[in-house]
Amino acid sequence: MGPRTSSWMVDLCGSPICSKQAGDSCAWRELFDASTCMNHILAFGIAALVAIVLGIQLLVRIPKSRASERQLVAHGPLQLAGVVFNGCLGLVYLGLGLWMLGMNFSQDAAVYLPHWWLVALSQGFSLILVSIAFSIKRQFLGATSVRIWSVLLTIYAAFICCSSVVNMVAEKAVTMKGCLDVLLLPGALVLLVYGIWHISREDGNGRIGSALYKPLNAEAVDGTDDSGTHVTPFAKAGFFSVMTFWWLNPLMKMGYEKPLEEEDMPLLGASDRAYNQYVMFLEKLNKKKQLQPHGTLSVFWTIISCHRSGIIVSGLFALLKVLTISSGPLLLKAFINVSLGKGSFKYEGYVLAATLFVCKCCESLSQRQWYFRTRRLGLQVRSFLSAAIYKKQQKLSNKAKMKHSSGEIMNYVTVDAYRIGEFPYWFHQTWSTSVQLCIALAILYNAVGLAMIASLAVIIITVLVNAPLAKLQHKFQSRLMEAQDVRLKAMTESLIHMKVLKLYAWEAHFKKVIEGLREVEYKWLSAFQLRRAYNSFLFWSSPVLVSAATFLACYLLNIPLDASNVFTFVATLRLVQDPIRQIPDVIGVVIQAKVAFTRIIKFLDAPELNGEVRKKYCVGTEFPIVMNSCSFSWDENPSKPILKNINLVVKAGEKVAICGEVGSGKSTLLAAVLGEVPKTEGTIQVCGKIAYVSQNAWIQTGTVQDNILFGSSMNKQRYQETLERCSLVKDLEMLPYGDLTQIGERGVNLSGGQKQRVQLARALYQNADIYLLDDPFSAVDAHTATSLFNEYVMGALSDKTVLLVTHQVDFLPVFDSILLMSDGEIIRSAPYQDLLAYCQEFQNLVNAHKDTIGGSDLNEVPTNRANEISIKETNDTHGSRYREIVKPSPADQLIKTEEREIGDTGLKPYILYLCQSKGYLYASICVISHMIFIAGQISQNSWMAANVQSTDVSTLKLISVYITIGICTMFFLLSRSIAMVFLGVRTSRSLFSQLLNSLFRAPMSFFDSTPLGRVLSRVTSDLSIVDLDVPFAFMFSISASLNAYSNLGVLAVVTWQVLFIAVPMIVLAIRLQSYYLASAKELMRINGTTKSALANHLGESVAGAITIRAFEEEDRFFEKNLELVDKNAGPYFYNFAATEWLIQRLETMSAAVLSFSAFVMALLPPGTFSPGFVGMALSYGLSLNMSFVFSIQNQCQLANQIISVERVNQYMDIPSEAAETIEENRPSPDWPQAGRVELRDLKVLDKCQLLEAVQEKEHGLDSIVVEDGSNWSMGQRQLFCLGRALLRRCRILVLDEATASIDNATDAILQKTIRTEFKDCTVITVAHRIPTVMDCSMVLAMSDGKVVEYDKPMKLMETEGSLFRELVKEYWSYTSNGNI
Repeated sequence: MGPRTSSWMVDLCGSPICSKQAGDSCAWRELFDASTCMNHILAFGIAALVAIVLGIQLLVRIPKSRASERQLVAHGPLQLAGVVFNGCLGLVYLGLGLWMLGMNFSQDAAVYLPHWWLVALSQGFSLILVSIAFSIKRQFLGATSVRIWSVLLTIYAAFICCSSVVNMVAEKAVTMKGCLDVLLLPGALVLLVYGIWHISREDGNGRIGSALYKPLNAEAVDGTDDSGTHVTPFAKAGFFSVMTFWWLNPLMKMGYEKPLEEEDMPLLGASDRAYNQYVMFLEKLNKKKQLQPHGTLSVFWTIISCHRSGIIVSGLFALLKVLTISSGPLLLKAFINVSLGKGSFKYEGYVLAATLFVCKCCESLSQRQWYFRTRRLGLQVRSFLSAAIYKKQQKLSNKAKMKHSSGEIMNYVTVDAYRIGEFPYWFHQTWSTSVQLCIALAILYNAVGLAMIASLAVIIITVLVNAPLAKLQHKFQSRLMEAQDVRLKAMTESLIHMKVLKLYAWEAHFKKVIEGLREVEYKWLSAFQLRRAYNSFLFWSSPVLVSAATFLACYLLNIPLDASNVFTFVATLRLVQDPIRQIPDVIGVVIQAKVAFTRIIKFLDAPELNGEVRKKYCVGTEFPIVMNSCSFSWDENPSKPILKNINLVVKAGEKVAICGEVGSGKSTLLAAVLGEVPKTEGTIQVCGKIAYVSQNAWIQTGTVQDNILFGSSMNKQRYQETLERCSLVKDLEMLPYGDLTQIGERGVNLSGGQKQRVQLARALYQNADIYLLDDPFSAVDAHTATSLFNEYVMGALSDKTVLLVTHQVDFLPVFDSILLMSDGEIIRSAPYQDLLAYCQEFQNLVNAHKDTIGGSDLNEVPTNRANEISIKETNDTHGSRYREIVKPSPADQLIKTEEREIGDTGLKPYILYLCQSKGYLYASICVISHMIFIAGQISQNSWMAANVQSTDVSTLKLISVYITIGICTMFFLLSRSIAMVFLGVRTSRSLFSQLLNSLFRAPMSFFDSTPLGRVLSRVTSDLSIVDLDVPFAFMFSISASLNAYSNLGVLAVVTWQVLFIAVPMIVLAIRLQSYYLASAKELMRINGTTKSALANHLGESVAGAITIRAFEEEDRFFEKNLELVDKNAGPYFYNFAATEWLIQRLETMSAAVLSFSAFVMALLPPGTFSPGFVGMALSYGLSLNMSFVFSIQNQCQLANQIISVERVNQYMDIPSEAAETIEENRPSPDWPQAGRVELRDLKVLDKCQLLEAVQEKEHGLDSIVVEDGSNWSMGQRQLFCLGRALLRRCRILVLDEATASIDNATDAILQKTIRTEFKDCTVITVAHRIPTVMDCSMVLAMSDGKVVEYDKPMKLMETEGSLFRELVKEYWSYTSNGNI
């Protein structure tokens, strides 16, 4: 090396790089040491080279592109994160370099040698150029160029980072430049992920062809229509607005000025909508299917790959938060040194105070973005799962329905999907807590040396002790969800059939059953919550144990304790104790999400229907329905077919009747044509558009018009003709708002006949090719049945293919073909006359009908005016053309808008919660225990602060008193945790008991006007929140608030001047919180009501799945579901965004309080405060930011979750029906004085004609009856009800169309049984079959909702102009003469 070079090196580096004796080993060592000149020269050279090459590339490429600024700049989330992070880092590097240069000019001698400020400036300039280059769309620089740069930058950053870490470990000191060098690596890794993975992903997406599965035929709700609608400002917010949540200001202002309504919610952005999330998942899944055609695809990893960039970006914010929060103890140590007069330069205290403020603001910014982005991610996953569950239930096979009831499916959406949606919010806690602990351990090692090993040992032991508890938690959570499913299934059935329960006076029995199921749920709830409480105690007490073990290790290892290392340790411990305390919550959420995800995946993997039966487009086919040697089985078991050897060929336009005894397989045959029953052998083909009318009418909540149009556009003429053909004109004129009248859930405000005619109108309006009519005339009277058959089947459907299931023999002669069924087989297929001549079974069917009408005195009624009567009645039924009615106000309809509280309800819901079952006592124990715990902690640290520098107190005594106080406080932690569990379980028990009593004592008018979804949303998601979340939220809210104010109190005691800024800040914080709560509470209430609408739509869709599939309306219903999912997601999105909006502003204020306190300490001369109390004040001050965050966060969470208590309470005080017990009518206590139990062979099954059907079942009387009895025929279900009545032996028997779905032969036997078995009972019969009522003592005839006549049947028949006489005449005319 020449003299000139040596001189230059000395000028640059201050001294020669290596002595001649050191040789090559010195050069290599200095090359990897970040404090050496050689390292800096290398770093400077590479940075300068990067800047020059990138600068030239940008100057050449950008002018050539001739693109506008908007066309140049890209804003992908991953790209944006990398650009912003590296750009900010570059600016800080530049600032550091300029500051070093400035220090040289301000001092007499050079403080920093040239190589220090040169490397800082060059790194800053190159990082800014890198940020500019990566902010440009990849096509301008080229994908390959971007990839190469990202790899080279990562290698460079890794070198810089490693050399700085080596230096800091060697020097045992953390420097500003060292921290920046460490941060350089994550910034480069983000760009690497974007350059390698994200660009490849974009290229791959561009090459994806048509998807294997198309979810919707409708237009995509993908944001292309956003221009004309009110879309969230977040969708178009700029960088500053996104980072500060400024885009939310208009909504917050509106919410403060007036209570928010659902209409005030802007639409979600395109990327957050359920449709786009669902499509993105399917595209990703299809791509994986193409890559692994025979592999097993994981839904979980597919979801992860869909949201990879979002996970990485939020993870980077989590990492930035951990790094910024970890700088606190280092700044505290520097402050203590300043207070001891050991400052590095004159104004170091002020610089530290300003740095503290900047660090705290960066911590706030990163944490808020972390939480907001993961909440948003969780919302997207929840929306996708809700959509996927709905789509799955549309295709669910009958076998799968046996395992997944409608109540369970409801639970998957309202509970499980929501639990999974919470998981991403907690996901980064799993690793960020570990990273924070590792950094904390490094700082502790710097402070207390090898005593840090004791801290590590305690943390490891705590985690190991928790492992078996976590397994138990998982087990208890699974059992709890199973118990919840069983209880919900029982509640759903009870609520749906409440009318039957009340008529039978069975409320007490079913309520007792549900209470028993709830007790099982309490057992698992108590077990789960207790394990959660033990976890909470374990992790809340771990900082106490860690400090005890560490200080004891210091004593044993003779490590001296002073204010600097003690309060660096305390500050570090206080910063990590909140994340450590959250570990139980993280474990709980992970377990809940895992259980929920397992349940949902099990459902999504359930068997589906085979959709190959129907072919929609078969132009000009002569035979629309062809079955060749087919067998069908509901459970897909070839050895147990429900239909066997079915051969059927139906010509286009042919009318086919299907008849047979109860349970012969008539409805199942129609279901087979629809593709609902799995085929086990044979071939089947169905061509054309199908319309289906089910035997059990399915009516949607909505207007009559909505139910008839069923998604089709309005054609006035066709609509009017449909109403006339279906005999609905007169009925609509009687309804309060005509066809705009709201129909209650399951059509509660329509009669059975009206519901069937609405179904018939729905089918007719669709103008289908094939009509499948399942006994539609059984619910209407004789003259309406005649009118419908003439006008509808033989008129409107004259050129259509019709399959009609019927028990009414009178209609059979006009059919082209009749299928006679028995035991799941078509035993004969022929026209009426052929069957009558050659088929004995058919003759028996016809004779049974003749016997039924012949056994009465109908033949005494003259029939010469039958035709005239028939025409007159038909005209009366149709009436004049239907006149449209003015659209009514929603307030006047049967189904009211769901009620919700408005405005600030103050402490009312909290008081309601605590008033339950000694709630105040347990809450008081929680609060007092925690106050004692906080007092103990302050006492511990005060003792240490006062005596750490004292020579009068020995180290052993100092540590012993400290440890004793800490261990005593742990007992109060345990009492707090257990009291909280008792509070939660007892309060849940009390609230549920009141809710259940209120629901079972509610009048039927409540159930008629309240959609089931509203009640179910309260007994599922709301009750789940009350059970699991509210008690912990209550405790943590109080604990966090007490912690925050205790931190502020300690800060104020040491530096009272801080009160000048703290008091106004607290007032402002309270005002800001009330400003936030005005909107937040309404958002949570709207979230509740929109969830009810979602649950209601899901429940209706599950109930009407066969009808929806028959009309091929799955896409429309799916689209409606997506709309409801988005409506429910909207308020939730704005609610958590509002929480982050509030906390960010509060954090900025708390950062100002801490910085002001630090500024006051710096302002006062050294020695004003003892180093111990400076350390104590700042250790509490450093955690002030975090404690205020947790305080407000938990308060907001509790305020949101207490809405569930409010919603449950709405149905706890429903106006009750008449008293259950009248005391003056109660029999004496010793009644009955004598009793006897006698067992008889009642042969009930034989009497209700079910014996043979039950004996055919494999398990006999133990055979399963699934939800709604759907695995038994409609007729068999009516026979079950009759058997139930026979067993009860009531004094009053009400038969409401009890035999309408039963063939004439079985009906005749049953009528005889009823007359015999109930000869001493009062029997009230509602029936359309005239022979059924002819032998009654009295007849009540009704018309238009009014009683027309009431007398003995024979007397009414003898009266001229009698309505009953006219009905009898008409019935006789068409049954005797075949006047059809």
